Amino acid sequence: MLRPALVLAALLGVPLAAADAAAQTRPSTALQIYVVDVEGGNATLIVSPTGESLLIDTGNPSNGRDADRIIAAAKDAGLSRIDHLIITHYHGDHIGGLPELLPRLPIRHFIDHGPNIDPMGSGAKFEAVYKEMYAKARHTVAKPGARIPIGGLDVLVVTSNGEIIPKPLPGAGQPNPHCAQFKPSPNNLEDPMSVGVHITFGKFRTIHLGDLTRNKEFELMCPANRIGTVDAILGVHHGQATSNSETIIHALRPRVAIMNNGTRKGGEPDTMQSLFTSPGLEDLWQIHFSLLSGQEYTVPGMFIANAADDQPAAMPIAPFAAPAPGPGTPPPPAHNGPAHWIKLTAELDGTYTVTNARNGFSKTYRPAR
Repeated sequence: MLRPALVLAALLGVPLAAADAAAQTRPSTALQIYVVDVEGGNATLIVSPTGESLLIDTGNPSNGRDADRIIAAAKDAGLSRIDHLIITHYHGDHIGGLPELLPRLPIRHFIDHGPNIDPMGSGAKFEAVYKEMYAKARHTVAKPGARIPIGGLDVLVVTSNGEIIPKPLPGAGQPNPHCAQFKPSPNNLEDPMSVGVHITFGKFRTIHLGDLTRNKEFELMCPANRIGTVDAILGVHHGQATSNSETIIHALRPRVAIMNNGTRKGGEPDTMQSLFTSPGLEDLWQIHFSLLSGQEYTVPGMFIANAADDQPAAMPIAPFAAPAPGPGTPPPPAHNGPAHWIKLTAELDGTYTVTNARNGFSKTYRPAR
């Protein structure tokens, strides 16, 4: 059970983590973020300079494949446990790897949006075992405006359970001119419930919104922009077109986006256009080459961490049309060999470097003068 003092701290934003948890890694001056390849799911590992850790989601149920990849990133960061785990929402590609991960990498604090609201969704079967897991540790239901106490970072919950922060972040709140371009899209039940967090480290700012949909993006960003601008966007809902409207992408004005897509999941033309036309975007980094982008909307290979094991003889120019879902749907191109993450390392002065673990290519982004 979460101790009353810590509940109060989470609600009031008091950073008790430094007193509550010993650092796991050697001292560092940098924030480290690993976007792990979980084949179109989500697993994003954040490590503060104090060595405290936040894992956002756990990938797919995969006979240990995704757990292995998360553990490899944790080992690279010098971690022996996860201090805080956010399950953004109850879909299998976000919660499915947890039963395979937990026995091998202890988790001290579970955070979610509250009960699953979609009994027919892909993650519903994990809900009972998930409750058993968090019953043995700390558990917090995230509320917009609350903070997750991690030493050295300001981690603010901005969306959860279909609700958004009640007032803008400091310096934000200006009218958003991109609201006029908004076009609603269909919602499933769980994506709009996603726990989204805004992270500040010195002058560096980033955001991870889980699979928040276009309609919720509009609520968050219109008529006034409650967030302001960020240096990097993490995840971008796998690059799927049910999210990533210009209303949010163009208003946040990131210099970098890191997309947790799969070979045939995400990277859709509508999303790619929204990203590529965003004012100030310098680079899009992708976990996979996406057939749904083709050459028409993709990025140079140096920015792509993973490809199919069996490479096609010719790379398609036109975007590939995803096959209709159902029992006869052909599987996506196989990728069960070595998996590579994309790592972002940020400094207090706002300088950050993104590195592709597949080829060692990295690029440093320095604050504007």
